[in-house]
Amino acid sequence: MKDIIKVGILKAGCIGSLPLIEFLLDERAEREDLQVRVVGSGAKVTVDECIEIARQILEQNVDLIIFVGPAQTTSGPSEARNLLKNSGKPTIIISDSPAKRIVKNLEEDGFGYIIVMGDPLIGARREFLDPTEMAIFNSNIIKVLAITGIYKIMLQEIDRVIYELKKDLTPKLPRLILDSDEIMERSDFKNPYARAKAMAAYELTKKVAEINVRACFTEKEKEKYIPLVACTHEIAQAAARLAEEAREIEKYSDTLIRRPHSKEGKLGVKEKLMEKPVYD
Repeated sequence: MKDIIKVGILKAGCIGSLPLIEFLLDERAEREDLQVRVVGSGAKVTVDECIEIARQILEQNVDLIIFVGPAQTTSGPSEARNLLKNSGKPTIIISDSPAKRIVKNLEEDGFGYIIVMGDPLIGARREFLDPTEMAIFNSNIIKVLAITGIYKIMLQEIDRVIYELKKDLTPKLPRLILDSDEIMERSDFKNPYARAKAMAAYELTKKVAEINVRACFTEKEKEKYIPLVACTHEIAQAAARLAEEAREIEKYSDTLIRRPHSKEGKLGVKEKLMEKPVYD
């Protein structure tokens, strides 16, 4: 049995699943069973950038690789995956809805994957998107993914793989496409209205992606694409508010589930605010 598992996280570009992933694994910086190394390409997902970060993470001799970012169908991430595939390291790809098109290839190459359908393309038009707008949009998407339980599902799958590696088992890598059904089936919501609000928030973020594909890649006239990207960012803000409402319902009845990590890496669970978590 291994005492410490080394996890390497590659970040290329930005989606809502990306900024906080290493902190989800160790929210209080207390885990003694985990060592995490993070490398990133910044905003760009070019071939050179992606190959460079893949090489850097392989030099760390990690036990598990998590490659998170958008544009997995493009040449940069594809070249990075080729390097990771040949390394023999268990690897999980976390990406947004376009990655659904390459699921068969991911499986043939031995990758695990978590595809988040409600992790939308940002409204990346020069006339509209500035650093402040970018930060606000991502904060709204992060809030939706956190409250609806999408982060929780991602985390449970990664923690399961880490546990299997600690036991010297061949890990069963996740192969998930996270849609609203997963919120209905795997969320911690006790109140059905809270669950419905969470599902509604997630459906709205999926609509954001749909409209932004049109606004960023189809429409050529600014009179059309500027209102569209502005529209999607308003939708994202409304989705975040809906998600907050769902969480508040659970707070009012003191049924908000929390799942903290122990120092040994076990996930605890508690429902009542004043009780202690129980660890399996």
